[in-house]
Amino acid sequence: MEWTGARYADKPTAEVHTWIAAPPTRVWSLVCDIELMPRNSSELQSVQWLDGRSGPALGARFIGRSKHEALGDWTTTSHIVEYEPPGVLAWAVEDPQHPTALWRFTLEPQNGGTLLREWMQMGPARSGLSFAIDRMPEKEQKIVFVRMREFEANMAVTIEEIKKLAESSAQASDKAGL
Repeated sequence: MEWTGARYADKPTAEVHTWIAAPPTRVWSLVCDIELMPRNSSELQSVQWLDGRSGPALGARFIGRSKHEALGDWTTTSHIVEYEPPGVLAWAVEDPQHPTALWRFTLEPQNGGTLLREWMQMGPARSGLSFAIDRMPEKEQKIVFVRMREFEANMAVTIEEIKKLAESSAQASDKAGL
């Protein structure tokens, strides 16, 4: 990620992508398994569907518990705001109308496999990062930049883990003649 000089109010974004040698339906099943995500993250500790749900649907909610060395421990409630199988899964953190962050996976069939993208937007609502900015307003741009680089790095790990799982599963199916 290059320096942008973005401030929190700019709603900065990050995006990563990879091509996966597996069909979108296989990749989709992994993207929708939000309980898999903590295994791929140094920050996200656990997730749990709410309201008796066991998977995503438009309006479904889940709790995420996170931990960060500089920011501490926190819990958020996320709301599925886009659900278009097997192409788009997105959620808003806290208030769907005014989220602290938006997260989105998109899948596109490409060259016999799947192009997987993960995108996120910080803000516009205040988050835990806002408290660090309040304490050091003169460092806001650096604080935002460092946090966006962390998000980008974590997202890269997430999609690479999804790639490994999808491709190993696809290879196993091919060998079994399925």
